[in-house]
Amino acid sequence: MKRMKKILSIALIGSVLFSSTACSNDIKPSAVSNTQQNKDKVIELTFWHSMGGKGGEAINKMVDDFNKTHPNIKVTAQYQGTYDDALNKLKASEQSKSGPDIMQVYDIGTKFMIDSGWTTPVQEFIDEDKFDTSKLEPNLLSYYTVNGKLYSMPFNSSTPILYYNKNAFKEAGLDPNNPPNNFNEIEEYGKRLVKKDASGKVTQYGYSMAIYGWFFEQFMAKQGALYANNGNGRDKEATAVVFNNDAGLNIINWWKKLVDEGIAGNFGRKTDDTKNAFIAGRTAMIIESTASLKSILDGVGNKFEVGTAYLPALNDSKDGGVIIGGASLWILNNKPKEYQKAAWEFVKFMVSPEEQVFWNENTGYFPVTKEAYDLPEMSVHLEKYPQFKTAIEQLHSTPINRATQGALIGVFPEARQIIEQNIEKVLNNQVTPKQALDDAEKNINSALENYNKTSNR
Repeated sequence: MKRMKKILSIALIGSVLFSSTACSNDIKPSAVSNTQQNKDKVIELTFWHSMGGKGGEAINKMVDDFNKTHPNIKVTAQYQGTYDDALNKLKASEQSKSGPDIMQVYDIGTKFMIDSGWTTPVQEFIDEDKFDTSKLEPNLLSYYTVNGKLYSMPFNSSTPILYYNKNAFKEAGLDPNNPPNNFNEIEEYGKRLVKKDASGKVTQYGYSMAIYGWFFEQFMAKQGALYANNGNGRDKEATAVVFNNDAGLNIINWWKKLVDEGIAGNFGRKTDDTKNAFIAGRTAMIIESTASLKSILDGVGNKFEVGTAYLPALNDSKDGGVIIGGASLWILNNKPKEYQKAAWEFVKFMVSPEEQVFWNENTGYFPVTKEAYDLPEMSVHLEKYPQFKTAIEQLHSTPINRATQGALIGVFPEARQIIEQNIEKVLNNQVTPKQALDDAEKNINSALENYNKTSNR
């Protein structure tokens, strides 16, 4: 109490001194000077992202352009490592409220970010600003919209596509303009594309696919099948995964068959290893993200012509399609509203048509806004690199439903790793496909149950 009285006394003395000084100098605060102060104020924001290489260079350029055109806002971009690393750093920073103002979070972090309570849904700014979301791609909006509310802004979005070596197709007597559409054709084409040396060693596989949980999720959606219950966790909170069925077995059985028969190469869990094998001509077809298109084209150079096609189908499901990947931009609520509104200005800039064309040209992520296609630069770009059209057309042909919206579970990063571990065991003949799915289901459901009990909502 004594300390509080002392503080109040000091404050009172200070205010008297200020008043007498102001009067003696005849200083009268005016509305003009306050307006000038507000005008000169610069709001500084921190933006955490996970884009390295070409993507990181593009991010830095976009941030610089924003700062030049918004003198009252200064954004500092900071690379935080992989998506997993960045999310872990965010969790640590929130303990001390020292996190960023804007955060790039990968698709499978969506449920956790919503449950965390650390963000302000962008829907609030959209409503205040009367921002027209109809100009954004509906498939992307549907992923990040939960219970009718858009929580984050789609930014770098991608889907998986088939990449193939057109020169290898010609050598094998295949039509380079007629890529395979389904698993049966992948197997048929793959057999003809395999090359061996005199000793019988395979020098070129027909097909390859990294052991990546995202691909398993995609092939579930391609069959119109759900990954988790309760409408993939979108009708109400998911309590269990539901991939341990014929749809899940179709994927792993087919995958193992191609590897066992020497048609498909197994280059492990690192997607870069499979991608580099394709660039080097060690495999004629691969599944990879559209985000890799620029790096693949640059890596291949003039060695051969790269073709692209839709993700192959397992069955004739009309509900099948692809789920978007990539990441979105979240606005943190650890600062006053004026900071959040400044962050919203940055988010709008990053998804503007001009910036999205630049982003597409330098990465391979397709534009999140439909208005990008109205710009002449985009038309020139697609004319020069027609491979980019595949991802765009595939996105537009994908029906929006619970399967293609993707699952919402709070332990998705962990679930993806569990799937990868078990598929790897199958390909290494350590467990059967059914055992792998049984184990994955058990472990993921255990983690999900624990999350649902302990998460703060």
